[in-house]
Amino acid sequence: MHPLELDDDRLDRPCAERDTALEAALARLGHAAFRPGQREAIESLLDARRALLVAPTGGGKSLCYQLPSLLLRGTTVVVSPLIALMRDQVDALERLGVEATFLASTLEPQEMAERLDGLEAGRWKLVYVAPERLVFPRFRDILRRIDCPLFAIDEAHCISEWGHDFRPEYLEIGRVLAEHPDARVLACTATATPYVRDEIIARLGLPADTPQLVRGFARPNLALRVAEVERASERRRAVDETLAEALGAPGAGRGCAIVYGPTRKSTEAERDRLVGRGWRCESYHAGLTAERREEVHAAFASGELEVVVATNAFGMGIDRADVRAVIHLAPPGSIEAYYQEVGRAGRDGRDAIGQMLVGPGDLARRRALIEADGIQLGGGSEGPAAEAARHRWALFLELMRFAEGGSCRHDTVLRYFGDEEETLAGCGRCDVCEELAASGRDGARELANDESAEDVTLIVRKALSGVARIHGRYGLGAAVALLRGQDDARLRGTGLDRTTTWGVLSERTEVWLTRLLRRCVTAGWVDLEGGDRPIAMLTETGVAVMRGERPVRLLLPREKNALPRARGAASGPSYLVRRAGESVATRRSAGADETPLDAGALARFEALRAWRLEAAREGAVPPYVVASDRALREIALIQPTRVEDLTLAHGIGEGKAARYGEEILRVLRELDGATG
Repeated sequence: MHPLELDDDRLDRPCAERDTALEAALARLGHAAFRPGQREAIESLLDARRALLVAPTGGGKSLCYQLPSLLLRGTTVVVSPLIALMRDQVDALERLGVEATFLASTLEPQEMAERLDGLEAGRWKLVYVAPERLVFPRFRDILRRIDCPLFAIDEAHCISEWGHDFRPEYLEIGRVLAEHPDARVLACTATATPYVRDEIIARLGLPADTPQLVRGFARPNLALRVAEVERASERRRAVDETLAEALGAPGAGRGCAIVYGPTRKSTEAERDRLVGRGWRCESYHAGLTAERREEVHAAFASGELEVVVATNAFGMGIDRADVRAVIHLAPPGSIEAYYQEVGRAGRDGRDAIGQMLVGPGDLARRRALIEADGIQLGGGSEGPAAEAARHRWALFLELMRFAEGGSCRHDTVLRYFGDEEETLAGCGRCDVCEELAASGRDGARELANDESAEDVTLIVRKALSGVARIHGRYGLGAAVALLRGQDDARLRGTGLDRTTTWGVLSERTEVWLTRLLRRCVTAGWVDLEGGDRPIAMLTETGVAVMRGERPVRLLLPREKNALPRARGAASGPSYLVRRAGESVATRRSAGADETPLDAGALARFEALRAWRLEAAREGAVPPYVVASDRALREIALIQPTRVEDLTLAHGIGEGKAARYGEEILRVLRELDGATG
């Protein structure tokens, strides 16, 4: 018996002996104290035998399964997709005298056979395995014959088809866990929204009441910024200014930076430019050989490089504490991807910058990437692939809503991930908070309308009428030209310059109207279809808004800049439209995802999440197919009493209202009855 192991009857309940063992195991792993949330996660795992831990990279998740492995009899199995991270953790454990190994495709056959023999003989306290290993018959057979008290799944969001990094091999994990019903299970991830967490639990076959611990997302040392760039020269200048602010000059020794580019070509071009400006810089992307990628990774980890320009292939397993800036040359695919990548800055707790650049071609570029597999998002395609493509597009639109939002960026992210407890009531460091402080405005004044609700509604309906005129023929640029009354060959050739819509918003600038229509896309009123030069069209909801059949709830861009054009104070949207009779408490500064939920609304949201998981299991569909988090948050705020009222929530059309409406209303009534 291992010196720290305890019998199950002493592990399953809090007691003095268990407390002593926890402290002894902590010391054995080289730590003097627990980080915030670690002990709670470990005790939840020991008590409930199941737990889902969501904490940022570098937040100490590995201790939450390494420590229990020392207290449990047998071999703990850790599933991880990161071979480099597995190797690093095994090396660290071996230095501490803990018996550990890893199994991955990089091992020679003889070495793999010897490690499997050691596993069968019970030699290891922990064995790290890549998810691909789970399909090997001998490995599965060995697991069935030995004592496996704990399965830890790292990067657990990879099991979700609706997250940002789905990996099919992760689907095998649920089948393995079914073969070990008595084992404890800890699923860990650095990024998961409530609906992704629900899908992780469903796909792993865990009970619906599995504890979900969300901790450590608040990173107030990061100065989050979003800037608009319309030309390549502005993009280059923004990068140079951010690097100068964060690192000083090349060779100053003030840390390092990561620059994320949307394509391999863009990373190489930016690498060449930065090298020419004196930075020790390399590029990193999937098109490089494995050996070259390893060289760049090692050079960055050792401090040899000051800047790495990379695609999203770079980052997992990075543990360098002095990253002073993360710059996105273009928006990534989702808020999850963004926050995971920007969270690689400032892990030492010191000030760092997260700068995202947004350009006019980003919507079209992301649309083309999603449609690269042949699924046309606006073409009425059906099936799992089409549903997945539509969800990827929705995730990107959520990021664009975040980019153009007018409230504290940190609080927006925390609410998006369901981490209400850590919201900061304004971080004071992001571009939005700095601009509010500089102008002397507070949140309440930011919500004040400079134009009446009727005026803003009319502006939006006029803008949508411009899209209706060019529907299915041209892109947003033609709609802008039509609304401004510009001379345009496309409009002349089709007679659109003689319609009543021509020039109806001529007092607005081209940039302002482009931003307004982009917000109509993120609101779901306008859709795009077709490759690099997509055409614009109204959605069914957009038609209803244009006709006055549905309310306008949208922040208008500011007259000058919806986003800052350079380093400095951000300019958030300043206008808000709300439904007649809507209380001040339900006003939004940039959409429902940013609205603070009071205790009652939060209780309704959690009750609706529990119902969604049940409905998803009954229908054999992912939870997001039933309803998005944004939809559930809006329902929790609206508190509908009729099925037809549900359609006021984002993403709830008549079909979903008819299918799930009575059940949703039942959940709300039962909760009101229990708390009334």
